[in-house]
Amino acid sequence: MVLAGLAFAFIAALVGMVVFWPTGEGRDEAIRVAQEFGIPTDRVAATIITSENAACSYSTPELPQDCRLLNLLLLDGPDEGSELRLPEINLDIERGLPEFEAGDDVFLGFVPQTNTYFYEDVNRSNTLLVLGLIFTVVVIAFGRLRGLRALISMALTLAVFVAFLAPSVLDGNDPVLIALIAVTLIATVSFYLTHGFSPTTTVALVGTLAALALTFVLSWLFFTLARFTGFGSSEALLVPFIAEGVDMSDVLLGGAIIGALGALDDVTVTQVSTVAGLREADPSMPSGRLIQSGLNIGRDHIAATVNTLLLAYVGASLPLILLFAASEQSLGTVASSEAIAVEIVRTLAGSIGLIAALPLTTAFAASVLPPRTSATTDSAEEPTADDEPSWDDFSPEEG
Repeated sequence: MVLAGLAFAFIAALVGMVVFWPTGEGRDEAIRVAQEFGIPTDRVAATIITSENAACSYSTPELPQDCRLLNLLLLDGPDEGSELRLPEINLDIERGLPEFEAGDDVFLGFVPQTNTYFYEDVNRSNTLLVLGLIFTVVVIAFGRLRGLRALISMALTLAVFVAFLAPSVLDGNDPVLIALIAVTLIATVSFYLTHGFSPTTTVALVGTLAALALTFVLSWLFFTLARFTGFGSSEALLVPFIAEGVDMSDVLLGGAIIGALGALDDVTVTQVSTVAGLREADPSMPSGRLIQSGLNIGRDHIAATVNTLLLAYVGASLPLILLFAASEQSLGTVASSEAIAVEIVRTLAGSIGLIAALPLTTAFAASVLPPRTSATTDSAEEPTADDEPSWDDFSPEEG
């Protein structure tokens, strides 16, 4: 019955992906509207030739101001190969502007309508590429074939987000429904691809989807009660201008569902491995004792994971928390603001889902790993000449 439900969920998600596969019209329309508002600009790669700080042309003795003067070589775009001197950049306004040296790579913004360039960001492509290669080598070196499968799973997850989820939402489809379809497909494919087809993998997947359903219900309920609008961040304010049919509160809820999947994945897989390890260590252990032992170990994991969720959400919102701290508002007022309250609801609803996943997964795992009788164990473990030595081989004989 469990397998039938799992198969139904996966097939329903596949059908949903086919039905709601993006046409691209919503994305094209969003790009067109964004261009009308002047939101997007072309990115042009460039290399620093010289960088110097000097007094701004409008600086006065009464109000001295420093500016950064940049000369660059354009690496692509309509003026590729030519040198460019940017308008002076006021360092009192652009406080986050890094120090540059000759040869540094940067990105410039280019506005075709006015044929103007401006500094946009550092080109971090090489840095990210090096880190990505190190990450790939470490994962494969430690995880070997399973590590390689995990990397493929990660790539497929990103592909689902980029090719399906975001364009489908821009087409006007319900963000919550699209998120549910995406996480079901991602969980199913990534679990079996990474851990292989086995009863324990199926148990971990069932526990994950069951706990995810509970997390979704709790998140939906308290997102509704809290009346979140979805406009708690500056980025969210731009979305309705370029995609009028998108409900930002639903986008917020869809993001909470996706965020919960990662933590649930970790808890359920680890818990199934724990139960399997206990069963291997004592094949005759009664199922009730196996469940209790698994829960005792899992409680420590849950306690650490719940704190991890809180730290992750707080870390992501730290700049905003600093601004609230500087405003001298009360803790209750800060917590009630949408930007902070969203993270609180995500943390608490996600933590309840994690806690629920523990007994569910442990019970499922114990049911597919029943105890073996002593006769079965003895016959299955006949000693051979190739057996590895154990501590009993070196202990003194009785009598």
